[in-house]
Amino acid sequence: MQLYNNLSAKERAALIEQAGKDRLTISFYKYAKIKNPELFRNHMFLAWDQLDVLGRIYIATEGINAQLSVPAENFNDFKEHLDTISFLENVRLNIAIEHDNFAFLKLKVKVRDKIVADGLNDETFDVTNKGIHVEAEQFNELIEDPDVVLVDMRNHYESEIGHFKNAVTPDVDTFRESLDIIEEDLREHKENKKLVMYCTGGIRCEKASAYYKHKGFKNVFQLEGGIINYARQVEEQGLENKFIGKNFVFDQRRSERISDDIIAQCHQCGEPADLHTNCANEACHLLFIQCDSCKEKMENCCSTNCMEINRLPYEEQKALRKGQGNSNDIFKKGRADHLPFKKDLRNIFDVIDKKS
Repeated sequence: MQLYNNLSAKERAALIEQAGKDRLTISFYKYAKIKNPELFRNHMFLAWDQLDVLGRIYIATEGINAQLSVPAENFNDFKEHLDTISFLENVRLNIAIEHDNFAFLKLKVKVRDKIVADGLNDETFDVTNKGIHVEAEQFNELIEDPDVVLVDMRNHYESEIGHFKNAVTPDVDTFRESLDIIEEDLREHKENKKLVMYCTGGIRCEKASAYYKHKGFKNVFQLEGGIINYARQVEEQGLENKFIGKNFVFDQRRSERISDDIIAQCHQCGEPADLHTNCANEACHLLFIQCDSCKEKMENCCSTNCMEINRLPYEEQKALRKGQGNSNDIFKKGRADHLPFKKDLRNIFDVIDKKS
């Protein structure tokens, strides 16, 4: 019985190319009580492996968080399997606006402590006591209300390339950081402001809305299905698109374009750009924004030092990395000091004060 992926990314990519069939990029989540995550994990892997599903799936006692790719011809079978699981029956599936057959190259189903890393040890609040979900049309109306504070629950490198107009975009590296910052900065507005949140697909807002209600916020709303679902509804219903730029996604595509606006800049030269790349030097692998010109000039590297290292024969690079561990830049995601045009800090009060 095979319970783990046994093909390399290169081997899987070759099979996908050989098959020549369209694949759908899908994400979904569900908070639910899972008594035996390991057993549930094995069940999901066996079923999905048979359907040629690929992706990154986290399972915990609190639920499931899935980002995956499924052959279009297997979609109905995939959906039927989900519907056989009581808490996943008719679960919302966020289907990407832009598909890439190579978005995922392995099936990874992992058991985690939580389905989204929140760093919370507070077990006193009920994650199912969530805020009010609003669809795209109601969301557009709601965020025009002067008593609304619209908050982006994503990290700085996500909101940097795209966000809703007039949204507060906390300058944070992790979801956990944003929870405390938002609560502190909005502490005087718990009763007189409507807190409206959004994220990529809704999973972070789901937990955040329950957390803020637990902390005393009276009017808490969240965008149903996140930016992914919003973009689809805007297109299908002919609504005004209030999102500017691109939506950052956590697969090989890295982003989906929602509007033609380019609101970010190359971290190396400052020219308009909104495409993230990883430094080609495996010892660095920094995620940063790089324009086409700098990509060619810097050979897909974030610095001349990384470029020189990346030119060395592979065995020499490997020897240099030995015993060094990963560079801290891997976790900085665009904040490295040698990037002259990295994102500036932004104060949450700037937006709140304008709306008060």
